[in-house]
Amino acid sequence: MEPFVTSLPVAAVLPELLTALKTAPQVLLSAPTGAGKSTWLPLQLLQLLQQGPVAGKILQLEPRRLAARNVAQRLAEALNEKPGETVGYRMRAQSCVGPRTRLEVVTEGVLTRMIQRDPELRGVGLVILDEFHERSLQADLALALLLDIIQQGLRDDL
Repeated sequence: MEPFVTSLPVAAVLPELLTALKTAPQVLLSAPTGAGKSTWLPLQLLQLLQQGPVAGKILQLEPRRLAARNVAQRLAEALNEKPGETVGYRMRAQSCVGPRTRLEVVTEGVLTRMIQRDPELRGVGLVILDEFHERSLQADLALALLLDIIQQGLRDDL
């Protein structure tokens, strides 16, 4: 990864975030635009998931189709790859994922349908709700379904 990334604001809170994730699977991170929440942090979490006790891929919710595609492109470039390898994206009528995809950027409707099809989200180790301040009915529904998974005891690690 590029050398400048350690100067991003979220780099300073990564140790605290990891500690929080170990004690409580649901963590809220608020940081200004350009802090690295959408691009740097997911790659760090991906690296840690691959090394750590939590198995599964990361789903990263992006509310807009263009943002989902662009974020996935940027994440893949940071790994010197093309989308569809380690990082992919999925939205209505368009999918760029492969068998090696470990970080999948999805839109709200896709995440909602994934949860409805598989309420346990088998194979998923972490869900990131990015840009959640851009509230919408679909984002709220996705959050409600995720909370329902936890409250029903289907998954206490999401």
